[in-house]
Amino acid sequence: MKVVNHGAYIMGPEVFELENALSEFCGASHSISCSSGTDALALILMAKGVKPGDAVLCPAFTFAATAEVVAWLGASPVFIDVKADTFNIDPVSLAQGLATAKAAGLRPVGVIAVDLFGQAADYNAIEPFCAEHSLWLLDDAAQSFGGTYKGRKIGTIGMATATSFFPAKPLGCYGDGGAIFTDDPDLADIIRSLRVHGQNNNDKYDNQRIGMTGRMDTIQAAVLIEKLKVFEDEIAARNTIADRYNAALADVVDVPRIQESIVSVWAQYTICLRGRDRQAFAASLKAQGVPTAIYYPRPLHKQTAYRHYPVAGNGLPVSDSLAEKVISLPMHPYLDAALQDRIIESVRASLA
Repeated sequence: MKVVNHGAYIMGPEVFELENALSEFCGASHSISCSSGTDALALILMAKGVKPGDAVLCPAFTFAATAEVVAWLGASPVFIDVKADTFNIDPVSLAQGLATAKAAGLRPVGVIAVDLFGQAADYNAIEPFCAEHSLWLLDDAAQSFGGTYKGRKIGTIGMATATSFFPAKPLGCYGDGGAIFTDDPDLADIIRSLRVHGQNNNDKYDNQRIGMTGRMDTIQAAVLIEKLKVFEDEIAARNTIADRYNAALADVVDVPRIQESIVSVWAQYTICLRGRDRQAFAASLKAQGVPTAIYYPRPLHKQTAYRHYPVAGNGLPVSDSLAEKVISLPMHPYLDAALQDRIIESVRASLA
């Protein structure tokens, strides 16, 4: 009601209050709210001047937004493979992707590392690779904000981090929303300008850049301010639920594994079936009242819009394999033990 009463529905005071709270939460010097996780990625690439002829290395086993923003700017996503145990970038494939980009006559400029399903990518391997080859690193944390990587909070890794507040995300609003995090003040200033049509931050009718309408609605900021207050407790609850799933299901499916010194926010709880019919398994669970989802049934390099872009090495066998056998079970911080036990029983019965 406060937002309705003051009427500042766009860039109202709650937007800046949220940005300050996000910086305090994750430790980034600059937090810039925006209209969606996709626009968060796009604003960063626009600020970096990504253009036709550039190549950006990104995993194929992820949501389309990661590569979509590269293509928007006329650049080329170069698809790389992931590791079967973490669903995140395989450093070996990263090196192959760089070679593929160069062989195609492209200019490799950066890497978008996706923290899939809530777990951070292997930044101890990715960061030195980027430094060695003069590539910027963008953390696509649409599913991982709130987590940590070896003591470092998500939001402080790479030259910038993008996240999403889509309602299904661990920290979700009641519509669309996103944010960008960076410690680079110059990059932050450019992004703030691009977020509002490229305007001069001191004179809104002196547009200095070609930008977009990328602002967050004040009502969404107000929702996130309140949800951020309980976010730490929700992350702890998600980890407890994931641990219960792992203990109960590890003997019948391949359960997700979290690497050492990483805290996942468990955006999804995704298992891999062992040679079982996934469609029949999902149908069996549905008949027992248990919903499932598949993230993702087709990797990006196999999708119509992206088939013509380069692929690292001789193909992406892990991404192809995962797309055929992954399936996600219900996961949210308020999944009580009794209901979770019923889900576990249904899973085991469906695989018996």
